[in-house]
Amino acid sequence: MDGASEDSAREFLGTFHIGDVCTGTAKEITRPHGVAVTLDGFPTRPPGIVGPLELSWRQSPAEAVKVGQQITAAITSIDLDEGRAQLSMAATENPELWAFLKPLRPGEILSGTIAAIERFGVFVALDDGPVHPVFPGVGFITYPELSWRRFESASDVVQVGRRVSCEFLQFDTWNGEARLSLKAMQPDPFRIFADSAAVGH
Repeated sequence: MDGASEDSAREFLGTFHIGDVCTGTAKEITRPHGVAVTLDGFPTRPPGIVGPLELSWRQSPAEAVKVGQQITAAITSIDLDEGRAQLSMAATENPELWAFLKPLRPGEILSGTIAAIERFGVFVALDDGPVHPVFPGVGFITYPELSWRRFESASDVVQVGRRVSCEFLQFDTWNGEARLSLKAMQPDPFRIFADSAAVGH
């Protein structure tokens, strides 16, 4: 691809923002099971990529899209250096979920109920959030964000059905979930120790 084409791809993608919904055509299936997409308004090459996890939360990659198919997808990231955008078709399958997650800002406090405890983290059904099409809850807490103190099992810290308030960390566009921190709602023991040590001197 020549430099002029790269520059025009960067210029075209520079008009978009994360979360924007765009349309285009599936041009080729890439390995492993992603899809290269030419975006409407920029037909010269495929500047959009839909990864396998972003094709659909309901269907297998083979069922989700065919070459030549017109698609609608949300932009999850833009790399202007590469002239490429990561897209999510799954997001546009679930507009209510995307509409709920997109305006959230880091530091916001969200409340909900522990929906499930898994070996990789804890799902939270958020009070104002829609039902997630795949997971038990729209909110997700990784193990390091559960507590400042050491614990053997997540059930030492939380139980299914328990009400929690958490700090919103980020919108996980890959999984369509709100990454949360329960730990952020608790006092930092290192800061408490440092403050008490300072007072002691």
